[in-house]
Amino acid sequence: MNPKVLVAGIGNVFLGDDGFGVETVRALSAHPLPDGAEVVDFGVRGVHLAYQLLDGYDTLVLVDATARGGAPGTLYLIEVETQTEAGADAGAAAAGAGTRVAAGPGEGPLLDGHHMSPDTVLALLGALCAGTGATPPRRTLVLGCEPARVEEGIGLSPPVAAAVPEAVRMALDLLDRPAPDEAGAPRRELRRTP
Repeated sequence: MNPKVLVAGIGNVFLGDDGFGVETVRALSAHPLPDGAEVVDFGVRGVHLAYQLLDGYDTLVLVDATARGGAPGTLYLIEVETQTEAGADAGAAAAGAGTRVAAGPGEGPLLDGHHMSPDTVLALLGALCAGTGATPPRRTLVLGCEPARVEEGIGLSPPVAAAVPEAVRMALDLLDRPAPDEAGAPRRELRRTP
């Protein structure tokens, strides 16, 4: 049986290139997927994503616009370092990127329903797993695209729209890729498009 994999499209289609994740998972859903793989458009519903992850996925692939300073349309594949010990914050690696985690003992992440970025979702997931005994995904990847514009407006810019087919190919490649074993066998090198 194949491990459960969730490919989650994230973004706001009303903010130009921020709709990259939504458009990519829409295109990806037209392809046959291996057993155990799910593709879901979460859009701006980060809380729903966090709760769906409690269903026990081995791997999470977040598809989102990702500003890292490259040329618009540049694709990135980023592996998020996570902690899987009981009660550990699964979003700890992402916390430095903007998630505000409460300082007091036993407190979860401070949430704002209008700003549920992927790092905030991962922090919320850590708190939910600690409270429910669920296990967060063993592996989390971000398939991101450098946006050209994220101001109000519907539709992707030409370089980001042109990157969607390659992002779909990358996602399909990830779904066909064997998961690393528990002993830590080396993973294939992650790639970044030019």
